[in-house]
This record gives sequence, C-alpha cells and structure tokens, in this order.
Amino acid sequence: MPTFEEIYSQHADLYHALVMRADYQGNILPALQAIRPLVGLDVIEFGAGTGRLTCLLAPAVKTIHAFDASQHMLDIAVAQLHELGLTNWWADVADNRALPVADAVADLSIQGWSFGHYCSWFPDRWRYEIGKAVQEMLRVLRPEGVAIMLETLGTGTETPQPPTDELAAYYTWLEDEMGFSSTWIRTDYRFESLEEAEQLTRFFFGDELADAVVENNWIILPECTGIWWRAV
Repeated sequence: MPTFEEIYSQHADLYHALVMRADYQGNILPALQAIRPLVGLDVIEFGAGTGRLTCLLAPAVKTIHAFDASQHMLDIAVAQLHELGLTNWWADVADNRALPVADAVADLSIQGWSFGHYCSWFPDRWRYEIGKAVQEMLRVLRPEGVAIMLETLGTGTETPQPPTDELAAYYTWLEDEMGFSSTWIRTDYRFESLEEAEQLTRFFFGDELADAVVENNWIILPECTGIWWRAV
C-alpha cells in the first residue's frame, strides 16, 4: 500500500478508478443542494484531486475554480472536464492554505477528503494547519457565502464513525470551535467485480479492509461521509 503522498503524486489513475466507484446512489449532490442551491454560484474548490466533486458541480454552477497541490491529480480532472464539454472552469496547482485568488470572489467554497490528511501529516499542529485552510475557505467567500467540507466517517461501516481518534478530534473541533454544522450521508462504492473491489481497496485502504471485502463478498462496499458547513 503506497502512502497518500505517493498516491497523489504517482498513482492518480488508480485513485481515480476507486473514487469513481463511490457514491453510486448519487447522494452527494442532493445533500449539497440542500445546504445551498448550486445554480448560479461561483465556486472555489480546495484539494480537487482528480475532479470527483469538480465534475459533479461544474454542470450545475456558474463557474468553478479547482485547486490541488498535485498537477498529477489535476491532469485527470482537466481531461474529464474537457470530455464534459464545459467551459465554466479553471484548474490550477496551489496549496490549500494559500490560494492565489482575491478575497470575496465565490459564493461557495468546498473541499472533499483533503484537509483531514493534515491530522496525520502534522500531528502536533493540525489545528493550526487546518485552521489556515479553513480561513482561506472563508476568505474567498462573498457575504452570505457558504463553506462546505466533506470528510470520511468510515469505509466498510453502515453507521458513521470517525476512523481514527485524530479525525474525531478534528470533527469535534470543526463544530465546537469553528462554528460548523454537520450531517452525514452514505457514499457506498459499487465495483464491477469482487476482484476489482479487492484490488482497489487494497491499494488505497490497505490489507485489513481488502480482506474484509473478500470475506464479505463486498461488491457494494458501505461508506459514510460527513458534511460540515458554515455560512459567512
């Protein structure tokens, strides 16, 4: 199993194959629409990766500017956006904690499954590092704009539970100290075969989950995702 840093710099194709199997029931977009209707919005996306959220949002919004620290990941996002035939988007390399955009340019700022990595990358100062990224999300918003964050609440489980103590502390901090509200949805994976399920889960999640996939014959793999949001 490669590290997340290695995945994001060298294995975008396998990562993309995995995430495209997620949310097969299409729960993410309605959940976002319930928080803030998307039509006519200018969107800034943090940690866009291979474009999972970008391609979901782009057909519905006015504009979307997607940022990620890895050009390797963004290359796949850009290819998908071209295939969709859309022209209302931009994609650029940038750090979540310092985006090269002006203040108050977006109605929605959004990140999915990105900031949580700081809990393991910066175990002694994750509040500071995530705090910088959250402040960037708020900085780019116009009055009455909304910041939305999606993070894992467990893969291989049907009920929401932070998979680590560090993530649990992060989510509590978002709500108690940063003023975010929260909800959760199911974002189950549906694979084409058990062989594909084992291969992709072993690649990204490791042996324990992959072994459970095989044992339980999980072509449909349960997953819970938390959604946090805050208006300015």
